[in-house]
Amino acid sequence: MLDYRHRSALETARRVRAGETTAAAVLAEALDAARADAALGAFATLTPEFAAEQAASVDGALARGERLGPLAGVPVPIKDLAEVAGLPFEAGSAVLRGTIAQSTDAVAQRLIDAGSLTVGKTATPEFGFPPYTEPAGRPPAVTPWDRSRGAGGSSGGAAAAVAAGIVPLAHASDGGGSIRIPAASCGLVGHKPSRGLVSTAPSRVSGPGLVSDGVLSRTVADTALGLDVLAPGRGFLAGLEHAPTRLRIGVTVTPIISDTAQVHPAAVAAVEQVAGWLEELGHELVDAPRAFPASRWGAFDALWTTGAAGLPLPPEAEPALMPLTRWLRERGRGVTGVEYAAALAEIQRIEWEVESQWAGLDAVLTPTLAQPPAKVGSIRDDADPAGDFAAQIDYTPWTSVANLTGRPSISLPLVRADVDGVILPIGVMLTGVRGRDAVLLGLAAALEAAHPWPLTPPRGR
Repeated sequence: MLDYRHRSALETARRVRAGETTAAAVLAEALDAARADAALGAFATLTPEFAAEQAASVDGALARGERLGPLAGVPVPIKDLAEVAGLPFEAGSAVLRGTIAQSTDAVAQRLIDAGSLTVGKTATPEFGFPPYTEPAGRPPAVTPWDRSRGAGGSSGGAAAAVAAGIVPLAHASDGGGSIRIPAASCGLVGHKPSRGLVSTAPSRVSGPGLVSDGVLSRTVADTALGLDVLAPGRGFLAGLEHAPTRLRIGVTVTPIISDTAQVHPAAVAAVEQVAGWLEELGHELVDAPRAFPASRWGAFDALWTTGAAGLPLPPEAEPALMPLTRWLRERGRGVTGVEYAAALAEIQRIEWEVESQWAGLDAVLTPTLAQPPAKVGSIRDDADPAGDFAAQIDYTPWTSVANLTGRPSISLPLVRADVDGVILPIGVMLTGVRGRDAVLLGLAAALEAAHPWPLTPPRGR
């Protein structure tokens, strides 16, 4: 029998439903693991009392013979960009230190209603903006594969917790790669759903439609299980039994949103290796044209900075914000209403252009990141926020394409490489057709079955 740190969410829920263990016992294992690995920086806060009440509810329902939810007894922390009533909510910012949420986010509520145990709130960078998780006054979230390297962002705490085996599943969200970047950094499955698949109403509006909520996990099946909870009635888990056949898959390692990004040889080699595996599975591989020129990405920039400027913060809070956040807000305040409307129109044109360029392709294979997991502090530059932002773009020159176009996209930990004497996960990314998440997940499951990856990284790093 697998030890706790290797158990999937599916297996954990099965064991609880079968009476082989209790939700309370599972919670104790998760909390012990979290406390033992506190140096990972995975959690903004642990919430043992809140989770203990949930565990008692699950165990009581089982004793009464009541039907249990699909995540019964599964520890599932919530990213600290989503509120849970009665729990701390800081969004990675010193400005919100000590804030207690008054309401529960709709996405978090679905996970809670499914019987999960909210063991904590996972760490995130300030308001989720950068692709690294280094919040002010808090330890950075690091990858268990090499603790000198970051866990990615903005769902970095969630990824660290899952990769270390503290929890099998964690809530995450992705506005420019924030599920897939940590997945690549930590050797996980990270799926950004199609735009609109996971509703955030009534807690949050979709705005320009860049952000999608989802989960991080160690297996494709657990990701499908999480998606079934967040987007009920779609049958993603059951659909994994039917692997797609003879797909036409485009391949490229050319950066899309950057003309200056340097692509590490390990990232190129990973794509080449996975392309070969896809051919072995019977799929047709072709060269994918560049989706659009890097200069067109400015529409994303205008919306991203305007979103920062729109944070409902009092003027006196501004000096306490991190330099990157202040810089983004200042730039966003300079965007006029006319320019914002033009950016929205440009995104629609980009979506059409990508549809045209990638017409006939069921998926496009790229690296997830241009480089291996980044060293802590190597991207963040408080003295030069503009340089920081430029480095972010060069590090993630593919991920935001799916956010701009609303397409589903998944990072898979199929490949590992020796980088400076340390074995690290090298994520590869498959970006599909909007609304065809089931096809993308089925393809990912077929790759996982043919080329399984480690459930957790080697211990002791």
